[in-house]
Amino acid sequence: MSYIQSVKSVIADTVLPQAQNTDKTGIFPRATISAFGKTGIMGLISSKDVGGMGLGLSEAAEVIENIAQACPSTAMVMTMHFCATAIIEKLGETATRTEIAKGNHLSTLAWSEVSSRSHFWAPTGTALKTNDGYTLNGSKTMVTTANEADSYIWSSKPATGNGASSLWLVKKNQVGLSTQKTYDGVGLRGNASAPMTGDNMKIPASALLGTDGGGFDIMIGTVLPVFCTLNASASVGLMNAALALAIGHTTAQKFEHLNSSLAELPTIRAYLAKAKIQADMATTLRNDTLSAIKENRADAMLRVMEVKASAGEAAIEVTDACMRVCGGAAYRKDLGLERLFRDARASSVMAPTSDVLYDFIGKAICDIPVFG
Repeated sequence: MSYIQSVKSVIADTVLPQAQNTDKTGIFPRATISAFGKTGIMGLISSKDVGGMGLGLSEAAEVIENIAQACPSTAMVMTMHFCATAIIEKLGETATRTEIAKGNHLSTLAWSEVSSRSHFWAPTGTALKTNDGYTLNGSKTMVTTANEADSYIWSSKPATGNGASSLWLVKKNQVGLSTQKTYDGVGLRGNASAPMTGDNMKIPASALLGTDGGGFDIMIGTVLPVFCTLNASASVGLMNAALALAIGHTTAQKFEHLNSSLAELPTIRAYLAKAKIQADMATTLRNDTLSAIKENRADAMLRVMEVKASAGEAAIEVTDACMRVCGGAAYRKDLGLERLFRDARASSVMAPTSDVLYDFIGKAICDIPVFG
């Protein structure tokens, strides 16, 4: 069975049956993550040397797009796991890499802070060099899978080095690591996001990922392309799911006195057509971004910044149009559209936010240093 067949099998057997309840209760989809672990999908981008599938960003994007059509919350969990895995594969210890490849280890990023907000590359938490390692202190505002992950890529100011940040692999059972109450949000309710605090966490020197002070380059060079592309892929999957529901509803429901479907109204068809164009444009840009990254094109980072903003904003507009054409039925839980409508709102405010990305893109095209 191919990797995508495995993904679709888990979606049909586990993700779809749980999606509405995951949204309703806000309970983390543990059974789904376990199923992805058993089929090897958790180790999709892990090297074959440690037992992984050895696949890349294009395959991960396909996986996320498919999952998001059924449950965007689960898609976000997997997105953050792949982001963390990209770092661990490059800089982490073999034991953790092997556990990820086996499907026994879920990881995530712990970067955003109240003090620097969407400027995730500038943490204010501290790292202190000690005789036998380091001591970390800091608070994170929103960590996906905070109560559920087995490890966290934690960011801080450098201990002694130059640079904006350092990155550390912090394990789930780390003394001093605590999680506050999981958020009860509007959308993506099943991704177990919550604030986390590190209080005098004493970690070994081996927990440093890369060099002290080298976090910024890892964040931008390794993680940003993965995060933005996979986040956009989740938005693409979400849009396609919303369109399928809207088209299905408007073609099936009739004006009995006219013996015609809702889709026979030119206004409804026009809204659907515009939404389809937006979804296809976002998909095309996502695919070109993947090509730019793979080919190491000069415009690759520009595409990376564009793709998340483009797809995230398109998802808001597409789901809004789908709600509009379905009328009052769209507000019922049973159609499933209002869940996608709520989930679509998360991307635009997820760091780097759409507004931050617009500033980055504007600087890039005006030949101004993006992070200057």
